[in-house]
Formats: sequence, structure tokens, C-alpha cells
Amino acid sequence: MVATLRKRTRALNPQMVIETGFESENDDVRCEECGSGHSPAEVLLCDGCDKGYHLFCLSPILVNVPKGSWFGPCCSKQKKPKSFPLIQTKIVDFFRIQRNVETPEKLCQDNRKKRRRGSSLVVSKKRRKMLSYHPSEDPAVRLKQMASLATALTATGTEFSNKLTYRPGMAPREANCPDYEQGGMQVLSKEDFVTLNLCKSMMERGECPPLMVVFDPQEGFTVETDKPIKDWTIITEYAGDVDYLKNRENDDGDSIMTLLSAADPSKSLVICPDKYGNIARYINGINNHTREGRKKQNLKCVRFDVNGESRVLLIANRDIPKGERLYYDYNAYENEYPTEHFV
Repeated sequence: MVATLRKRTRALNPQMVIETGFESENDDVRCEECGSGHSPAEVLLCDGCDKGYHLFCLSPILVNVPKGSWFGPCCSKQKKPKSFPLIQTKIVDFFRIQRNVETPEKLCQDNRKKRRRGSSLVVSKKRRKMLSYHPSEDPAVRLKQMASLATALTATGTEFSNKLTYRPGMAPREANCPDYEQGGMQVLSKEDFVTLNLCKSMMERGECPPLMVVFDPQEGFTVETDKPIKDWTIITEYAGDVDYLKNRENDDGDSIMTLLSAADPSKSLVICPDKYGNIARYINGINNHTREGRKKQNLKCVRFDVNGESRVLLIANRDIPKGERLYYDYNAYENEYPTEHFV
């Protein structure tokens, strides 16, 4: 990867600087967007014309140098993604919607009955409970919401999956052990587990969260609410392939999520939604280097031990009005993600 970085950017080999005494052999190269030649290690070269662009000056910005050939705005014509057809049968097939799943109303009633039977003599400490999202009532609106997600998934070459996937050659299921988490991991309560399963059940029935995926020329795909959402509502679970962090340290993916931050680094895991994923991969991060950026945060990212498996939930951390874009702090756990150039 180091050799690729030197070829694709204006970063120099430090040994070359020592041997030649020259600071740079490409001082005439400027970013085509801002006109500056600073931060040469972050100037990406177009494979079509060799013009340079800062990773953070591109729209949307790039976090890492991409693998393979890359063509800048000078040689590529970035168009608005083609919309997924608003045809019910196509959307049902795309998301593999099941028609015979128990209704959320029945699940709620059954769970309430179970809680009543088991809690008559128990006095428990009052604790804040997670809320399930409320899907839009109009089926036509839900169809439009799901089509917006299908558009983004198709454009990024991602197959829909609403769960963690364990594929051959990556981390096995038994590697996802919350006991490995450095400092321990909080356990999802039984009541919140019921709420999470309710959200899963609704999605399987095609009753998706009230969210729209939109394409922004500056931010790329991003997610906004299609109706008000209450504080502490489960928005989605982060889904995708599970792999060891050590296998992905030089990965150019911009949506990799920490799943397990182990005391033994060789056991740390990440979620990689480049092949399989859901709406979570399109929710953007805040610029946590600025006050204005931090103000935009309306979700929090939390890792839970769910029946002996580490899972990541995105939860509303305040009431969110209709039409507001969703953001969370990519560096809530580890301050490793470069967010200083985020919008």
C-alpha cells in the first residue's frame, strides 16, 4: 500500500528526501479545486490526465486513496445516480421482503403479556428504554423510502443485508466475543432486545424506518428523516461483513465500523459494508473538530453485547424533526477517523 500511495499521491519517499536533499520534486503541482500545493501527501493524481486533487477538496471528499484506477472531475462525468424504479414487486425482491412475518402489533402484545406475568413482584430501578421507530403509515411513502435506499445500494454495488455476515476467509462467528472488549461491553437489556427484534421484524415486512437516502454533490449519499423521530429511538443496526481489523488496516473503504476493540489488537473486529450492508453505511459523520460540526450530531453509535455477540446500534440522542439529516460521531470510541475536512 505504501508504494501505491507514493504513486497515486505527491507524497515523497522520506529516504529520497534524505539522499537527495530535495523537499519536493513536484512543487508545481497544485490542487485543481483550491489551487494550493500544500498537504502533498493528500493530493490524489488523476490516472487520466495526471492532474492533482486534495482528497478533502473532492465532492464528496475521499478519506483514503482508492485502490485501482481513479479519475478526477477532469476526466469523469459524475452524474446523479439512476433512481431505482418505484415498482412494488422489484422492491419486494430487492429487499427480500417476507409476507408471513408476525405483525409488530402482535409481537408487542405478546411481549407486554410476558412482562406482566414475570414482573408482578419485582421492583426494578427505573431505566431509560429504547424506542422502536414508527414507520410511515402510507405504503406509497414507504415504497419511496425503500426505493431511495435501493438507489444508493445499487449505485455503490452493495447487496442489502440487515445483519452481520460471516464469510469464508474473514473473521468467523466465534471471533465476535464481547468478552474480548477492552474495558468490557454493556449488555443489551431484555426489554431493549425485544425492541430491537421488533425493528428487525418490521423491516422484514417492508415497514422500513421513516428515512430517505438522498444524493448530495458535496457529501455524497446521505440520510435524512421523512417524519419526526423521538429521542432514544433505534434508527438501525450497523450491518455488513465482519473481519479482523488487521486485515483492513490499509482498506480504502470509507464506511468501516469498529465492532470489537479488543485488549489484544489481533482480536479486534470491524464491520465492512462494501459488499453487504444497509442504510447505516450512508449516515454521515460530524466534523468533531469544530463547534458547528458537533452541533449537527443527532445520533449516537453504541456497541452492545447481544446474546453473546457484539453488535452496533445507531440511536437518536435527541428529538429529530422531519427533513433533518442524520449525523453521528465517527470517533465516539477511538479518535482515529480523519473528520477535520468533513462538511
